[in-house]
Amino acid sequence: MPEIEKFEALRYTADVVCFRGDAVLLIERGWPPYQGMFALPGGHVDAGETSRDAAARELLEETGVRVEAADLVFVGLYDAPERDPRGRYIGAAYAVRVPEGTEALAGDDAASVQWVPLADLPADLAFDHRLIVADTRALPLTIRP
Repeated sequence: MPEIEKFEALRYTADVVCFRGDAVLLIERGWPPYQGMFALPGGHVDAGETSRDAAARELLEETGVRVEAADLVFVGLYDAPERDPRGRYIGAAYAVRVPEGTEALAGDDAASVQWVPLADLPADLAFDHRLIVADTRALPLTIRP
């Protein structure tokens, strides 16, 4: 009898590195995993939705910051098997710059939101979000500080 191939269930997420001046927008997670830790705004890609559209939607839902999906710059895919304790997640990361004075308000599953100067970025962001911020800063993007 031939061996049956086994596939791992994959989940798809989108995250946003949102810059305002020399600060990046972080949410305090309101739910496990990593409840109480800071993370980038983001979440699951819904059925029939692109990751870019999901990134814009999640940014709005979690922080009240509205951006056009077309303004989001693709940073990369993150697929390390251990990146999320809930299972195997593939994350698409995007970056955007918003004008000075842009306000953010916690919504959806964010307990709080905060504009954090890049120099003060916590060492222990949830998931692999510190890596995503570092990768974004290393790219030759016109949106980054």
